[in-house]
Amino acid sequence: MFPIRDHNPSAGTPFVTWALIVLNVGIHLWVVSSLQTPRELWALYDAYALVPARLSAGDGWGTLLTSTFLHGGWMHLIGNMLFLFVFGDNLEDVLGHAGFLAFYLASGVGAGLVHWWAAPFSWVPTIGASGAIAGVMGGYLLLFPRARVDVLIFIVILIRIVPVPAWLMLALWFGLQLLGGVGADPEAGGVAYWAHAGGFVVGLGLILPIWLARGGPAFWERTHGHPPHPDAAYGALSPTRVPRVRRRR
Repeated sequence: MFPIRDHNPSAGTPFVTWALIVLNVGIHLWVVSSLQTPRELWALYDAYALVPARLSAGDGWGTLLTSTFLHGGWMHLIGNMLFLFVFGDNLEDVLGHAGFLAFYLASGVGAGLVHWWAAPFSWVPTIGASGAIAGVMGGYLLLFPRARVDVLIFIVILIRIVPVPAWLMLALWFGLQLLGGVGADPEAGGVAYWAHAGGFVVGLGLILPIWLARGGPAFWERTHGHPPHPDAAYGALSPTRVPRVRRRR
């Protein structure tokens, strides 16, 4: 299940979201074009990937940031950038450009710290923007729980695009991360489930003051969880009415 767009147009140009996507893609292009041997790749990971055992020894704290800009392959990168593309612009609308950048980086650092807590003696390098983007998803859930999100669903050979409320898609994703974290060995390689879950919770926590300032539960009652765009929010359009939803290509 992959989100491909949301029905929640942004009010401005999400410069930081686009810049983060370009930066991540550019770094990955440099890695795959410049590092020709496994030794060179491991040297990169040795310098910039998050290794929990090193944090436990008091070393490598800068990798909490640098690791979020490295990816293990094209599918890893594309999946992360797709989620950032769908959910990032609306958080940038709320927080502003500088605020969103700080939020994104803080979510990435928080996700790395949770992963370290889950596996403090692991020597397995951890890379990827997933924790930071999970923070974006957590913040989105708090502010726009009933925004419609079109998800691409693969069922054997059947492919469908299905609109679902954001809370359902994001809650399901978070639940899968918790289940994966409970069932997987955090000291082994594979998916860093606790980093994902941790980033999500960090994002919720960072957006919580904004949600409370807007009224908390009263904000949800006032907006019914929908974004502030009637056409995009409710989707019940008459045949003669053209939606003003920005198409994401």
